[in-house]
Amino acid sequence: MATVTAVTPQLKARGAAPAAARDVTVTDPALVKRAVKAAALGNAMEWFDFGVYSYIAVTLGKVFFPSGNPTAQLLSTFGAFAAAFLVRPLGGMVFGPLGDRVGRQKVLALTMIMMAAGTFAIGLIPSYASIGVGAPLLLLAARLVQGFSTGGEYAGASTFIAEYAPDKRRGFFGSWLEFGTLAGYIGGAGLVTLMTALLSSADLLSWGWRVPFLIAGPMGLIGLYLRMRLEETPAFAAEVEKAEAERPKVPLREMVAGQWRALLLCVGLVLVFNVTDYMLLSYMPSYLTSELKYDETHGLLVVLGVMALMMIVQPFAGALTDRIGRRPVIAAGCAGFLFLSVPALLLIRQGSLLAVALGMGALGLLLVCFTAAMPAALPALFPTRVRYGSLSIGFNVSVSLFGGTTPLVVTALIGATGNMMMPAYYMMAAAVIGGFAVWRMSETAGRPLPGSAPAVEGR
Repeated sequence: MATVTAVTPQLKARGAAPAAARDVTVTDPALVKRAVKAAALGNAMEWFDFGVYSYIAVTLGKVFFPSGNPTAQLLSTFGAFAAAFLVRPLGGMVFGPLGDRVGRQKVLALTMIMMAAGTFAIGLIPSYASIGVGAPLLLLAARLVQGFSTGGEYAGASTFIAEYAPDKRRGFFGSWLEFGTLAGYIGGAGLVTLMTALLSSADLLSWGWRVPFLIAGPMGLIGLYLRMRLEETPAFAAEVEKAEAERPKVPLREMVAGQWRALLLCVGLVLVFNVTDYMLLSYMPSYLTSELKYDETHGLLVVLGVMALMMIVQPFAGALTDRIGRRPVIAAGCAGFLFLSVPALLLIRQGSLLAVALGMGALGLLLVCFTAAMPAALPALFPTRVRYGSLSIGFNVSVSLFGGTTPLVVTALIGATGNMMMPAYYMMAAAVIGGFAVWRMSETAGRPLPGSAPAVEGR
């Protein structure tokens, strides 16, 4: 095993608190980097599919649903997309406890296979013109496989990185998980944008739309190879050893009732994280086009530019959380969304390219406060024994109830009130809830994960 556990008799020899002497995990920098790459690639693949599906939704509606009503086709396509969010909590309830029982590495390899298979399968489904109602049913089945596997992906990947990383650099290494998210979305959306520009409408409709989904096959094999080469995390290995070489078995009730306070904090933190995330990256392109009548191409390019800016800032913000703590960075993001959402949206509504870019850029930089800090902060809410399971449940429940529903709820609020500032008010409400969660959480930067030995960086 590339990471070793160094017992500390040296402390006793120097008379340094022998009664409190503990094991110390010395991490191998090369192995930590491999773990980060393997975990981030899975997140990138999830959001690659998200970007592809969102940007090619109109074409998918024509391929998989009856012709005649473009609006019904688009709604049906997004309905199949939304169905994946319904099964995410179920996936979390299956994969999370399984990860605490058989190990993080094995479960993450399984979720990678399922995600790749679900996305790849979409590229192979015949059209509605070929097999009729079977086409949308197969699309729905593939989306359900994707959603179910995704339920175990983010919590497992963040847990995996957190348990591999040294305590003093957990924020930096964790930030690369969301770097993968941004890279995957940009890759998927950018590929669709390029194909739309290069192919005729007929070619895109007949075969071009399949290409982005089929790319998931090789991506999945690469990710699976990287994950299969990794060993189990030191924290989980120590937990198994502590249980006298038996796999730790934790009932689902203990993951929920036994961790209710941490679960509530998790739901609150994930709520502000995902409401603002889905608002900016998923809803804003539609808001610019449908509500503000902004040019569609320019709107999409602005969003991609904002995500590229976020990618550049992401690792530096992650390192900042190691220096000043997770709480100050997350609190700054909550305060920013509370006080700057209205000015930013007013800038966006002004309509000029510069104003839209400034408003979106401001929201994107505020979102980095969450994307940089959450991958390290969320796993630290739970002890090793239940970390994967409890985090999977809390994260996916919050995403399904609040994050994934953000575009639908905001659209409904605008329709009911006629108030175009509803996106800002919704983000402000999420910021209040997130701020309360930050106030109640403990600082974890530079400290060992609960239930784990201290981890220091080797040379």
